[in-house]
Amino acid sequence: MTNIVLYTVISLSTIGVSAAVILYFVAQKFKVYEDPRIDEVEEALPAANCGGCGFAGCRNFADALVKAENMDDLYCPVGGNDVMAKVAGILGHEAVAKAATVAVIRCNGRPEFRPKTNQYDGVQTCAIVHNLYSGESGCPHGCLGCGDCVAACDFDAIHMNPDTGLPEVIDDKCTACGACVKACPRDIIELRKKNPKDRKIFVSCINEEKGAVAKKNCSVACIGCSACFKVCPFEAITMNNNLAFIDADKCRLCRKCVEVCPTDAILEIGFPPRKIKPETIEESEKA
Repeated sequence: MTNIVLYTVISLSTIGVSAAVILYFVAQKFKVYEDPRIDEVEEALPAANCGGCGFAGCRNFADALVKAENMDDLYCPVGGNDVMAKVAGILGHEAVAKAATVAVIRCNGRPEFRPKTNQYDGVQTCAIVHNLYSGESGCPHGCLGCGDCVAACDFDAIHMNPDTGLPEVIDDKCTACGACVKACPRDIIELRKKNPKDRKIFVSCINEEKGAVAKKNCSVACIGCSACFKVCPFEAITMNNNLAFIDADKCRLCRKCVEVCPTDAILEIGFPPRKIKPETIEESEKA
C-alpha cells in the first residue's frame, strides 16, 4: 500500500514537472516582446482614449509612436504640441508643431432663417433622421438638431442651443478630437485652425443647391454668387458646386468677404463691433 502511494506521488510529481518544463519552453517560444517605452509614452499621453489621433485608444497610439520611424503623421489633438514634444523627448524624435484647431458648426439655419415645413415624430438621432428623409425644413443639407454631436463629445464642449436648435461649441473646452465631426451625418461640423482670440470667419452653409432654391429654403444660405471670391485679396476663397469655402490657412481675417455677402452666409466671430462710417451715420439721420 505504501509503495502504491509513493509511486503515485512520484508519477504525479514527474508529470507536473514535465508539464511545467513544456509550458516554460512553449511560453518562451511564443513570448511577445513589448517595448518598455510604450508604457512610458502612454503615461505621457492625456489618457482621453477619444480616438482623435486615429487609433482606438492611447495605448494603441503609444504603440504606433514607438514603432514609427518619425512622428510627422502622428499627432494627439487633445494633448497638443506640449504632449507631442514630451513624447518626442522619450523616443528621441523631433516633434513637428501643428496649429491648434477647433470644431466649427457650418450651419446657421435658425428658425427665423429656415422655417419648419413639417414635424418629425420618431427616434431622436441625427443618424436615423438623415437616413429617413431630408429634415423638418426645406433645406436637405442643414443641421437636424438631434444632438448626435453632443452625445459624441467626451469633453462637454458642445451643447444644443434650445432657442436656435443648433449645436454650439465651447472653444475653451474643445480638444479637436473630431468625435463630433464623425458623428454628424450631414458633415456640417469642421475642424478649423484656431486663431488668436478665437476669431473665426467661415461660410456657415454647406448647401450646394442653386442660389434661388437655397435661399428659398434658408434666407442665410450661400447662393454661390462669388462676390466673396472676387473680393478676397488672399485667394483664400474657392467656389465649388454653388458653394463658397474659406481656407482657414490662407484667410487673414480681413473681413472683406463678410461685407459683400448678400445673404450674411459668412460669419465673423470673436471680432470687436465694426465702426460705423460717418457717411452711414449721416444717411441714417437724414432718413
